Amino acid sequence: MLKNKTAVISGGTRGIGRAIALRLAKLGANISFNYLKSKDAAKSLEGEISSFGVKAKAYQADIKDNAAVSAWVKNIKEYFGSIDILINNAGIINDKALALMTEPDWKGIIDTNLGGIFNLTHAVILDFIKQKSGDVVNITSISGIVGTPRQTNYAATKAGIIGFTKSLAKEVGSYNIRVNAIAPGFIETDMVKGLKDNYREEQLRQIPLGRFGKAEEVAQVAEFLLSDEAKYITGQVLVMDGGMTMVG
Repeated sequence: MLKNKTAVISGGTRGIGRAIALRLAKLGANISFNYLKSKDAAKSLEGEISSFGVKAKAYQADIKDNAAVSAWVKNIKEYFGSIDILINNAGIINDKALALMTEPDWKGIIDTNLGGIFNLTHAVILDFIKQKSGDVVNITSISGIVGTPRQTNYAATKAGIIGFTKSLAKEVGSYNIRVNAIAPGFIETDMVKGLKDNYREEQLRQIPLGRFGKAEEVAQVAEFLLSDEAKYITGQVLVMDGGMTMVG
């Protein structure tokens, strides 16, 4: 389905980003992803991606550093020739009550989660416009839809990504560029595995399907949004949370 296409994925070495990288590689896409510190994990993932018979290239780049991201994208175009798919996945978390939150607590999340999506999309979008094609999938969160206590910084970025998604979709739709988002709930990643047992049980009780999601399931939704079956879908936020935040 994605043979000879190139996908750029931020935060690809673990969790949802890693699952999407492997899924798209299996479908024939060449993959470039960034990492910050985990060089060994990046090299390991490069090998796994290459095993599908596609090209893989990891770059060390801080997503909140505009110059570093621009250099990464320049290298991608030189190495692969073009870019067809953008997955904005990179993000961090730093939960704290607002009354106790410091300015660095706030800015660190904003600059990474929201600044990063600007940096990478800004570096890619002109090429998408020139070639009159491109698909963008942004990973947001149910926290950006319903809010979560002690996550005003994180929820603000995830709500911002939803606004970013809808605005950009309207801006570039006439160039045959689609922009959508996925809003996961609790997904079995390192972040969720680190939660205290009593908190995990409390959250599970609020999920009608009775379990946390899997990173591979998010990757399957990304696959759908990139497929021909979704060619008439843009500016949408697909919630996948086991029913946790459903409204009547």
